[in-house]
Amino acid sequence: MENQNPLRMLLDLSFTEFITIRVIKFLYIIGVIIAAIATIGLIAGGFTAGAGRGILFLLLSPIVFILYVLLARIWCEIIIVLFRIAENTSKIAEKK
Repeated sequence: MENQNPLRMLLDLSFTEFITIRVIKFLYIIGVIIAAIATIGLIAGGFTAGAGRGILFLLLSPIVFILYVLLARIWCEIIIVLFRIAENTSKIAEKK
């Protein structure tokens, strides 16, 4: 079932194949883009509040961006681990 049509997988009401594992890379990229937009918003908000705060946020923004991306990565890995556990458990159950 690994080469199944993605549209067919979406319409599979028995949920025998997980689509999440195939789209997790796309979701991670979206997370990185959101982290970049949030960091830019943080910088813009800082400069709106004042020059000193803007410079402070500009200096702290790389750390904030890395933390956002790290959290997105950890979240995606947790999702993948849960789905892999489910797949491996079903394989073990089929062998018995």
